[in-house]
Amino acid sequence: MNKVKVYMVANLQIHDAERYREYEKGFFPILKKHGGEFITYDDNIIHFEGDNPLTGRVILFSFPSLKHANEWYSDPDYQSISEHRRASVTSTITLINGLPPR
Repeated sequence: MNKVKVYMVANLQIHDAERYREYEKGFFPILKKHGGEFITYDDNIIHFEGDNPLTGRVILFSFPSLKHANEWYSDPDYQSISEHRRASVTSTITLINGLPPR
């Protein structure tokens, strides 16, 4: 499954917007460096069903493979800027495997 595209879903509750902007400034170049693609984000998500609705910001991005995602996450440059994210938001980040080509 190493060649299957993977998707990252991040759910953030931003409590320090200024510090979070520092994270955003460094995020995109590192994402691109590892073949990542920013898909979308939404601060006004709509809950359709279920007992635990997401709140805050939802971000969706992808990588060509799990290997690319792991290399992005473990990149020392990413880990350095992620300290801004950790200090400025409460978050969950989830990886979802795409379907293999049919």
